[in-house]
Amino acid sequence: MLIDKRVIFPRNKQRQFILLAKEKINISWGAMAEMLNVSSRTLTDWKREKFSIPLGAITALSKKSGIKIPYNIEIKEPFWYVHKGARLGGLARYKKYGSIGSSEKRIAQWRSWWEKEGRFRKNTINNTPLSFKKPKPSDKLSELVGIIIGDGGISKYQISITLHHKDDAEYMIFVINSIKDLFEVTPAVYHDAKDSVNNIVISRKNLVKFCVEKLDLKIGNKIRQQVDIPEWIKRNKKFQIACVRGLIDTDGSVIIHKYGVNGKLYNYKKLQFTSLSRPLLLSVYKILKDLEVNPRLARQKEVWIDSKMSVKKYFDIVGSHNLKHLNRYRN
Repeated sequence: MLIDKRVIFPRNKQRQFILLAKEKINISWGAMAEMLNVSSRTLTDWKREKFSIPLGAITALSKKSGIKIPYNIEIKEPFWYVHKGARLGGLARYKKYGSIGSSEKRIAQWRSWWEKEGRFRKNTINNTPLSFKKPKPSDKLSELVGIIIGDGGISKYQISITLHHKDDAEYMIFVINSIKDLFEVTPAVYHDAKDSVNNIVISRKNLVKFCVEKLDLKIGNKIRQQVDIPEWIKRNKKFQIACVRGLIDTDGSVIIHKYGVNGKLYNYKKLQFTSLSRPLLLSVYKILKDLEVNPRLARQKEVWIDSKMSVKKYFDIVGSHNLKHLNRYRN
């Protein structure tokens, strides 16, 4: 197994580099984690500077964002820290047997075990899997599918949705209530103060199986798999609209365009949707085009609705359940 070299930044500079790259690439934290093929937790640990970041990840961020790799960094060999302050006996053991595992690796292994096995070990008293309601195809289910594709992630045993803890506070309540109504399951909510987000988590192996087998959702990296809107949604216009609403409520933005004419300042609202999955991007574009809201594709990863009338038509037809978008559009 090839283990990447590590990049050592000056204090606080690793976090600054990651934040600037995210801004330049213009993607969500979840999408960035998928792009780098790591978990959201690992990306968070890098951002917090809890662990050094691999050279390959830095190179990928630099290439995608156009930001030059800083000159004042150090590039270390894997397990460089083993030598730092190591006792001779410990060093001899390392040279003889190899690495016995970094704290980052041990934590990653524990998380992997917890997610795949520990958290879901059957109770010795009651071995019955936790039940849930199996909803039929509907507008509400289609919208939740859009939300999961947009700001969610699926592992073998969990479905998680990550939202900003302030900007999306009201929307989080809507998402939780949708999950309760559809599956009759109350999700857990974990607050990450460092990243200012709330993680909505459903832990049900059989529910994940239902979402994969019946709803055609994907486990794992959405970008690598180039996910798309499921076919059962594409075949129904109402389902299409609901799914797009969920997608744009999570991975979309209302942009205020400002310009000046003869010394006067004017502004109007545009709508932007971003995705690094080409099939998903094209499906959203086609649905919006069929709704005659005049979308356009840009930079291989964006769909825009530009004109004032088209944006109004979008909100009239598709609408939004995210108060953040509604307030920005109306004010």
